[in-house]
Amino acid sequence: MPRTATTYPPAAIDKMIATIQFDAQGLVPAIAQQHDTGEVLMMAWMDRHAVAETMRTGRACYWSRSRKGPWRKGDTSGHIQELVELRIDCDGDTLLVEVEQTGVACHTGRHNCFFRAIRGGELETIAPVVVDVDKIGKD
Repeated sequence: MPRTATTYPPAAIDKMIATIQFDAQGLVPAIAQQHDTGEVLMMAWMDRHAVAETMRTGRACYWSRSRKGPWRKGDTSGHIQELVELRIDCDGDTLLVEVEQTGVACHTGRHNCFFRAIRGGELETIAPVVVDVDKIGKD
C-alpha cells in the first residue's frame, strides 16, 4: 500500500526553521535517506524556503547551488521523494530527510549518489546505472 507523505502544520514548520543553524549563505546540509532500509540516497542543501516547502507539501524540495534556486526532487525526472520524517541533528546544523524514494535518487541514473568507493587501493564504481537519464529529465 502506498504511503501518504508527511506534512506539518505552520507552527511546526516555524519551530523547525527557528531551530536550524543555517550557514552564512542561508543553507543547511540535508541527507536524504530511504526511511525503511536506512540507505543513504543523497546529500543536498536546503534554505528556509526549501525546508518550509518540504514540510508543507510532503515532497522533498532542495536549494540548488548551481542553479541558484529551489528544485523539487522529481519535478523533471519523475523520481520523487515523499517525506516520511524530517529530523535535525544535535547541533542543529544538519537535517536528515527520511523519504520514500520513487525511482532513482542520483542524476546519473543510479539508485543513490554514493556509487564510488576505494577498493583495493583504486576508485571503483560499485553500483550500476539503472535508468537511462537521457530519456528522462535530470533533477
